[in-house]
Amino acid sequence: MLLIGLTGSIATGKSTVSSLLSAPPYSLPIIDADLLARKVVEPGTPGYRAIVAYFGPSTPDLLVPISPTMPENGPDGKGRPLNRPALGRRVFGDDPQVRKDRAKLNSIVHPAVRWAMFTSALRAYVRGERAVVLDVPLLFESGLDRFCGMVLVVAVRDPEVQMRRLRERDAHLTAEDAENRVRSQGDVRTKARRCEERGKGGKGVVVWNDGGREELGKEVRRAWEEIERASPVWWSWGLWACPPAAVAVAVWRFWENVRINKRWAEAEARERAKI
Repeated sequence: MLLIGLTGSIATGKSTVSSLLSAPPYSLPIIDADLLARKVVEPGTPGYRAIVAYFGPSTPDLLVPISPTMPENGPDGKGRPLNRPALGRRVFGDDPQVRKDRAKLNSIVHPAVRWAMFTSALRAYVRGERAVVLDVPLLFESGLDRFCGMVLVVAVRDPEVQMRRLRERDAHLTAEDAENRVRSQGDVRTKARRCEERGKGGKGVVVWNDGGREELGKEVRRAWEEIERASPVWWSWGLWACPPAAVAVAVWRFWENVRINKRWAEAEARERAKI
């Protein structure tokens, strides 16, 4: 089974690409990290309790306000849901304390999400799926790209397009809030360059999304054609029929990806040294 890592940045169209890949003619199962990240911090979960313990004392509005429809202990007695805009204000930005808070949040959420992703991917393999999409906003930053046979980066060439889409989608955001959220996920053009470098071996494709939905659909079809050339259906079925071979290929891909990431890090270090 081919693991396809799908990433991008906020307001670049990653969710739209995910929905296109989940529908015919592709009909790929999607493992959505954002959706899993919500589930692992629902009231009553260990993640929820850890977040409340760390952020609660310094964030009075961390939980959804009490109302006639929202009792103090939540509708099911497990606690009120997290107030995500308030939590977002605590973790989006470049201030040292904000970065520290974001790192703490990630240390709570990421392990639980990774385990949920692993079990979902294993179930997809057992069902005999040809490929599964790992929809992860911070794919490179989390190191999950090392497990992927193919990476798709949804990017825009013009940063103004990204900012405009974000403000149109989330009208409540100020210009500063929007800029902080974009910065928190890194420059998507850097991710595109990293994907293109990886793609020299048939392991990465950039899906450009500066136009409309029709143009995006064409880009997705082009990306899928490249995926099929790199991983034909007979190869996928062969690995499914022979689990030991699948394990061996997975280990080899992981090792290749580690080497790719090492070359990228070394190249980036050389570029920074020139500045």
